[in-house]
Amino acid sequence: MKTATIPAVRVEPEFRDQLESMLSEGETLSAFVEKALRETVQRRQTQAEFVKRGMESLARYKAGEERGYTIDEVVEGLREKLEAARRSRKA
Repeated sequence: MKTATIPAVRVEPEFRDQLESMLSEGETLSAFVEKALRETVQRRQTQAEFVKRGMESLARYKAGEERGYTIDEVVEGLREKLEAARRSRKA
């Protein structure tokens, strides 16, 4: 597979100095930028999938296909899970 380049990004010299000071030993600026871009793309994909699932769930709820939960029900369920985890950790 042929590789492609990312457009150059112009930054203030001070920012580039700051960035270069954060590089790990042996890490290149290009590797740092590529990693940052990959992580950002992954985070945005994860966020988009989360929103999509939420919108689908809301549509099912509005269509009467899913039951809603009150805040108190959610908090109580979380408390129960926390207590169960604490009990299993003590055992």
